[in-house]
Amino acid sequence: MVSTHPTGVQHTGSQYLPQRRSNSPNQELLPLTARVNGHDFLEIGGCDITTLVQQFGSPLYILDEETLRSACQQYRDAFKQYYQGESQVLYASKAWNCLAVCAIANSEGLGIDVASGGELYTALAAGVSPDKIYFHGNNKSRAELLYAIEVGCTIVADNWYELHTLVQLAEEQESRGAREQAENSSLRTRILLRLTPGIDCHTHEYIRTGHLDSKFGFDPGDLDEVFAFVSQQPALNCVGVHAHIGSQIFERQPHRDLAALMVQWVTKAASYGLTLTEVDVGGGLGITYIQSDDPPSIEEWVKPICEVIQEACAAENLPLPKLLCEPGRSLIANAGVTAYTIGSSKVIPDIRTYVAVDGGLSDNPRPITYESVYRAVVANKMSSPLTETVTIAGKHCESGDVLIKNAQLPKTEPGDILVVMGTGAYNYSMASNYNRLPRPAAVVVTNGEANLILQRETYQDLIRQDCLPERLKS
Repeated sequence: MVSTHPTGVQHTGSQYLPQRRSNSPNQELLPLTARVNGHDFLEIGGCDITTLVQQFGSPLYILDEETLRSACQQYRDAFKQYYQGESQVLYASKAWNCLAVCAIANSEGLGIDVASGGELYTALAAGVSPDKIYFHGNNKSRAELLYAIEVGCTIVADNWYELHTLVQLAEEQESRGAREQAENSSLRTRILLRLTPGIDCHTHEYIRTGHLDSKFGFDPGDLDEVFAFVSQQPALNCVGVHAHIGSQIFERQPHRDLAALMVQWVTKAASYGLTLTEVDVGGGLGITYIQSDDPPSIEEWVKPICEVIQEACAAENLPLPKLLCEPGRSLIANAGVTAYTIGSSKVIPDIRTYVAVDGGLSDNPRPITYESVYRAVVANKMSSPLTETVTIAGKHCESGDVLIKNAQLPKTEPGDILVVMGTGAYNYSMASNYNRLPRPAAVVVTNGEANLILQRETYQDLIRQDCLPERLKS
């Protein structure tokens, strides 16, 4: 643990960001606690970033606890304010799943959305109650489904294969005497049905999930057949429907359209004798990665969804369902930054200047995967004038290992600390050991205190799972 204390000084130097326009974390480039101290160094959570790098090394993931908690609270409180029925916010933990993050979300009253047996195991180990865990995925294995049934979490059934597998597993358990009363809903497998809404939105092709050409969910044309099948399965307790239209979405109308459509699904299900009590509208609210990004605030996203659900239910004379949502990126992305140490540089006259850092695609694969864009600052030169336009390159043996193109920075030198913003989502969770680089450490910072939440991998960790056949041993 390392402690540093804020000086209370707030600069607006050449690198530093404009005054915050809101308190909605998803709209801010840096965490809510970001400050420039009297040494002209960047602080987050009351901790000097340069001191954190000295203590924990780099690259280093830094998570601001106050920003994460604020986002959790804003989602939770907005639903309480605008929705007259019961609601539950679920953290989509694929954004960053580890014990500490799951524990923080759980302590704020959020449930957890998981997408694998490993994410489920982590959430349970963090103390999350199974009745607040929802298990997603388009190809869950039999072992994963059995695990989910045994611990008692809700399974979001994605396709026919899963429905049939769930029925088979239930029958196998019943034949072994594991189910004493199949009619007892507390002993039946609790499921939601994931349906493809056919709603498109403007986002990257790889993170659009609501349009018809998606690997996720039952096709709208199968609704009658799906509802008829599920209504005839005594082992399945279908409590609701789920849909998700994509990620990093700034538009508001697609989510309004989705909310209205999902109430129609509830009405249709009733004609098959299914009483659906939960509607899960997914997530997808975008964040600010660069200053030109302009996403709605958390409240601006929640309010219209609540209004549409309530209006549609009133029109259909339906009781209000339990309303769920699954934000991931907009909860945690802007709570996290990554600190790197600058090393080599290369000037190509009249073309570009490369500045290299000690990480890259192994700790942040999003630029090379999604052409994602980021903003960066030099943490130890926060008020220095922006005199260079450079390309931030990673250290991997890959020409495409570029974190930021045309970054505006002050004059940099080896040893400077570069901080890339908005890396709390899909950075650690998608990290790899490409080129056999150990994955970085991560710390959570709050009130001038930093605590390790992920240890830095070592070279020994890299070969821990390797097996060398006897015949190859010298």
